[in-house]
Order: sequence, then structure tokens, then C-alpha cells
Amino acid sequence: MKKVEIYSTEICHFCHLAKEFFAAYNIPFTNYNVGTDTIKRAEMVSKSGQMGVPVIVIDNRDVVIGFDQNALTKLLGLPA
Repeated sequence: MKKVEIYSTEICHFCHLAKEFFAAYNIPFTNYNVGTDTIKRAEMVSKSGQMGVPVIVIDNRDVVIGFDQNALTKLLGLPA
């Protein structure tokens, strides 16, 4: 199982879509609310180089900025 982390905010529509995508495929993930957690916000900027959400990190290696379902499907080895 791959390690999935998502940096999100409560009001971000695409963050909600990403979380629903993970739930639909029963993919566990760790959510960091960068709207309230300034340490995780700084970590997100360090990993992605920008402030937009969501930022999704898979296995501490692959960084997906925004909700890119095609990229996530490939990186997580899901059926297309």
C-alpha cells in the first residue's frame, strides 16, 4: 500500500474531490489542513514550491499539484 498525504483546506472544492476519489478506491490517506496548520503549510510549500491546494504526496516522492485524477490513477496503480 502506498503512503498518501494530502495538504488541503476545508473550503477547497478540489481537495474534497481528491478525498472522495481516495475513499471510492479505499485508499487510506493522511490529511493536513494547511488552512490552520502553519507548520504543514510551510512543509507543503517546501515540497511543491507554491501555495495552491490540494498538494498530494505519494510515498514521499511523487508530488501531484491539484486534483489530477489521471496522474493519481497511474501513480497509485489503479485501473484506468
